[in-house]
Amino acid sequence: MAEVTLSGLTKRFGTNIALTDAGFTVPDGAFVVLLGPTGAGKTTTLRLIAGLETPDAGTITIGGQDVARLSPAERNVAMVFQQYSLYPHLTVRDNLAFPLKSPMLRLPPAEIARKVAEVAEVLRISHKLDNKATQLSGGEMQRVSIGRALVREPAIFLMDEPLSSLDAKLRSDLRVELKRVQADLGATLLYVTHDQIEAMTMATHVGVLDHGRLVQFGPPRDVYENPVSTTVAARLGLPRINLLPATLFGQAPAGAATIGLRPENIRVGTGVDAYVRRVERLGDQTRLHLTCAGHDLVTLTDPHTAIAPGTVLQVAPHLPLWFDAGGARLI
Repeated sequence: MAEVTLSGLTKRFGTNIALTDAGFTVPDGAFVVLLGPTGAGKTTTLRLIAGLETPDAGTITIGGQDVARLSPAERNVAMVFQQYSLYPHLTVRDNLAFPLKSPMLRLPPAEIARKVAEVAEVLRISHKLDNKATQLSGGEMQRVSIGRALVREPAIFLMDEPLSSLDAKLRSDLRVELKRVQADLGATLLYVTHDQIEAMTMATHVGVLDHGRLVQFGPPRDVYENPVSTTVAARLGLPRINLLPATLFGQAPAGAATIGLRPENIRVGTGVDAYVRRVERLGDQTRLHLTCAGHDLVTLTDPHTAIAPGTVLQVAPHLPLWFDAGGARLI
């Protein structure tokens, strides 16, 4: 595996600027997640690293080597896409072995068989090796798709929303599996998603992209607790952060236009009046959907609470975040 560094990357498609002056480092052995909405530049970043697109400006180094002049095949990267991209007429064994049969590698059959067996064991699909790809479930097909990347032992794995087409239960299961596999192999992995749960649960580092700009990069907990802007604050957290007028609960710091309150940072029982519009019981937690001085907000409370819709209660901020009129964080 290898460290990957991007510096000053810019990419245009005609008049559309997909990426602007992006730069960050994927440390060796790290699990980095790029998070952002559709059109933020996430997939473009992966394609630039893979060599499928050429940057208009900036540099990319893999393991300390500038790869600008290298073809995709020479960059030693492996990419996993949202769709499975398997050969339906081949068995799981043959699908896994396919990348190893490249004339560039010249691997003997015994070595190919060993690598396929090892990856199948890691992904827990050894019992499916002789099945055709069409005989697999969606989760199994995505495991095979990931396995086709793993057998190559590349410098970095690039994954473009590989779990987004699966149902919620499979996504949850494969999140755990993928993190386990990455940790066991010590793999360097750059993963693209718009799913904040994937970012928070799997990443060692999170990069938040917005309109082609990297607006914050760091450990997921730090990005969650110390967002640099309202854009970043709203990208992480479920339920989303409450962004409200700065003076809704009383006096605000100089220059503050917005107060940001995570649902867990609203205290119930004291403060200003709030009307309970809806009570959402989720088993392990209960969400209260409130209206306060004409503004909607969500907070968390005891899962066994007796609070009912139509109740008027008092709420107050705890550990608020403050932002100026442009959305920048005030420290």
